[in-house]
Amino acid sequence: MKTKLSADTVTTDYWHDLGDGRIQCDLCPRFCKLHEGQRGLCFVRQNQQQQIVLTSYGRSSGFAIDPIEKKPFNHFYPSSPVLSFGTAGCNLACKFCQNWDISKSREMDSLMSLATPEKIAQKAVELGCLSVAYTYNDPVIFHEYAIDTAIACRELGIKSVAVSAGYVCPEPRAEFYRYMDAANIDLKAFSERFYHKITGSHLEPVLETLRYLYHETSVWLELTTLIIPDENDSVAELEEMTQWVFENLGADVPMHFTAFHPDWKMQDKPRTPTASLLLARDIALKNGIRYAYVGNVHHKTADSTYCHACGQLLIGRDWYQLSEWNLDVQGCCNACGEKCAGHFAATHGDWGAKRMAVIL
Repeated sequence: MKTKLSADTVTTDYWHDLGDGRIQCDLCPRFCKLHEGQRGLCFVRQNQQQQIVLTSYGRSSGFAIDPIEKKPFNHFYPSSPVLSFGTAGCNLACKFCQNWDISKSREMDSLMSLATPEKIAQKAVELGCLSVAYTYNDPVIFHEYAIDTAIACRELGIKSVAVSAGYVCPEPRAEFYRYMDAANIDLKAFSERFYHKITGSHLEPVLETLRYLYHETSVWLELTTLIIPDENDSVAELEEMTQWVFENLGADVPMHFTAFHPDWKMQDKPRTPTASLLLARDIALKNGIRYAYVGNVHHKTADSTYCHACGQLLIGRDWYQLSEWNLDVQGCCNACGEKCAGHFAATHGDWGAKRMAVIL
């Protein structure tokens, strides 16, 4: 049971005493072992008086309304507005981090927005948002803040979506996803070499999270892979990854292959060619994945959703703007009646490509 120590600090449940003056954080598989006053790699979880506390509770790096497709979710209430926020820090050390100014922040004062969970939920209602997204940095590390916000949202009929790398231990994972309605998990690659060398983590815990979400929860799941030239873009790796997804998660989990741009500590790599993304998409479709997309590039065909049974264009997308809609009120193909996997309203949203900063 967490205890609020101050406006932005709460105690946490996932740790144990090592008996040598240190305590171990048990939230994620890093298992940081901390002396008094020491912070974990995520920076926001700290040993204070021989207990782990979350030091960023109620503090955000900022709020904005985004299209849900930007998270990206293509099968979760398309073109609906989502109130998005994150905090600081991260429990991975990705050399290519494209939100490094937030996730790598060591300046807690950079968290300028103060907001209670109840205030966030109320603001989502006030602004007409269907959901709240825990994003920008990984919500795993602000576990308690995200859960309390999701509880407040659920009470007001607002859905919660998590954008995460999936690097979390089983017990906190089960608690966290009990309150989430959808998750986009960043499957960064399909080799232990990549995870260890490029992200400072391991592949298997992420695969465990994916299997857990698909087989043991009702959370709607989509996957994203940032395709980095000469790192995770080989045909062999893409074949192995997409075959694993089909065999372990089934045909209906959408996969997003997105373009890398040089950033943070990986500025020696070129941008991802569109052809590499289309190749990844083709491999996924060939291996039985029904819904595969490209991202961070403009390609209307590869951004759009098609009926797996008859090939009818179901949802046309031009960047984040919907251009066609051929689903009936049950989310079935207008041409053949086949169900499209996902969560759809009777009519699609009309938020489009807008982004709006929000002050709480």
